[in-house]
Parts: sequence; structure tokens; C-alpha cells
Amino acid sequence: MEFNNLHEVLRSLYDEMLPLSGEMAGIAKGLAGLGALFYVALKVWQALSRAEPIDMYPLLRPFALGICIMFFPTLVLGSINAILSPVVQGTHGILENQVLDLNDLQAKKDLLEREAMLRNPETAYLVSNEEFDKKLEALGWSPSDLVTISGMYMERQGYKFEQTVKNWFRKLLEVLFQAAALVVDTIRTFFLIVLSILGPIAFAISAWDGFQSTLTQWLTRYISVYLWLPVADLFSSMLAKIQTLIVERDIEMLSDPTFIPDTSNTVYTIFMIIGIVGYFTIPTVTGWIIQAGGAGNFTRNVNQTAMKAGNVASAGAGSAAGNIGGQLLK
Repeated sequence: MEFNNLHEVLRSLYDEMLPLSGEMAGIAKGLAGLGALFYVALKVWQALSRAEPIDMYPLLRPFALGICIMFFPTLVLGSINAILSPVVQGTHGILENQVLDLNDLQAKKDLLEREAMLRNPETAYLVSNEEFDKKLEALGWSPSDLVTISGMYMERQGYKFEQTVKNWFRKLLEVLFQAAALVVDTIRTFFLIVLSILGPIAFAISAWDGFQSTLTQWLTRYISVYLWLPVADLFSSMLAKIQTLIVERDIEMLSDPTFIPDTSNTVYTIFMIIGIVGYFTIPTVTGWIIQAGGAGNFTRNVNQTAMKAGNVASAGAGSAAGNIGGQLLK
């Protein structure tokens, strides 16, 4: 089974387990109902104790959460996935275009490398059986010719062994690169399934006074984890673009008849290692895209500072007015 098929299996797994979030709605309804009762009672009691009019707008919050819990798979998850799906499709399209260009350029580069090796009489017999046979026919059976023939066989076998080792190491790095991408996608799918199934519980807990931030944190984590895949596609697109630029430069150099190609693929190996390590930084990078709580805390601090300044100013104004009144009475 190919790696692309494994990624499709993970997508199917998420789609099949998504309806399980509806089974948690029963527990979440009871928990949210109890939280709404205490929340409404507390807000009403606070308004009555202060002899203030009851503000109905905050009291609508538990009922809105209850509606979200009742229709959680379609109303909440369906809406979020519908908004974020175009982002995933767009980044995947960018990746496919880059990979197709890279494959075409790599095939062209391999052909030019073979032609460059054939142009050089010292290396032509290493890649071509016909050139090897011609060179053998040009030699005789003298002791010096036998030594030369033995050296040719050894060089040819050494070249084949070297290419075999390089190709094996290259395929190993490609497998590790694909495995790193699959690990990130598997963890992403697991996190999304857990957040989806237990999402109604998070919404129910946020109905309790003091736990309102649970809703914001759930949304932040769900969106952040969902964006792992687009960020991974963008990272792969960047690596593919870098390799495309390198291959284009190699093709330009191979166009020179006097150029001797280097088949070590050192640059390719380096970027594959960078890609393997870079895949595990995707969760950190995604956390930079969406955050919650920072602006709210800043606004809260500003409001508290303004209220304190207002209280100080009011107290100062009251003292000044008292002093003026006392002077007038005297």
C-alpha cells in the first residue's frame, strides 16, 4: 500500500468516527443544563442583590451552547470543516504542482547525466554495455591488456555498487520522509477525533461560570490541529521548489559539453534530512497561526487600569468638592 493510500485511510477514519460525537451529546446536555441553571441563578441573584436590572443578553449564552451541543456534528464540526477544507485543498494543489514539475525535471536531468557520461571516453563504458564491449574488443590478450580488462571490470562493478548504495540510501531517506509525514498526519487525525468526540463535553463545561475559556481553548486547539496538514503541504512544497531550482541549475550546467557531472546527490540527501527534521516542527509553527486569550487579557488589563484611574479621579474630585463646600460654608 502506498503512502497516499494510507493518508486516504486516515481521512476515511476521521469521517467514520465523526458521528460518535453525537453519542456524547446526551451526557453533555445534562452537564450543560446543570451548568446553565447555576449560571442563570447566579447572574439573576447578583442583579437582584445589587438592585440592578437583569441583563438578558449574557443569560442567552447557555441556551446557545445547548443548541450547539444538540447539533454538534453538523452545526459545529460541519461548519468548521467547511471553512477550513478549502485551505487544505488549496495547499495540496500547490504541492501537487511542485511535485509534478520536480519529477519532469529530475527525469530530464537523469537523461542529461547519462549523455554527459557517454561523451567522456573514460566514463562511457561505466554506463553503457555497448561502449564497454567496444573497449574490450579494442584490447588484445597481452598481459598488459588483461590487467586493463581486469581493471575495467573492477571499475564497472565498483561504479554499479556505488550507484546501488546511493540509490538505496536515497530510497531510505524518501521512505523516512514519507514516514515522518505519515506520523504527523496520524497524530493529527487522532487529536481531531478526540477533540471531535469530546467536543460536546467541552461545550457543556464552558456553560459553567468560571469555565468560559474552555470553549475558546477547544476552538483554538481544533483549528490549530486541523491546520497541521496545510502547513505540512506548504513545507513539502517549499522543499520541492528548492529541489526544482537545484535541478534546473544542474540541467543548465549539464548543457555544457565540457561539464563533468557529479552523481553523488549530496544536496538532495541534505534536503531530505532537513525535511525529515522539519516535519516535526509543524505543530509549533501551526501554534503561531492561531492563538486565543492574548488580546482578551490585554483588553482586560486596560479596562482594569482605566477603572482604577477613574475611581482615583472620582475620589479626588469628591474630596476637592468637599473642601470647596466647606470653605463656602465658613
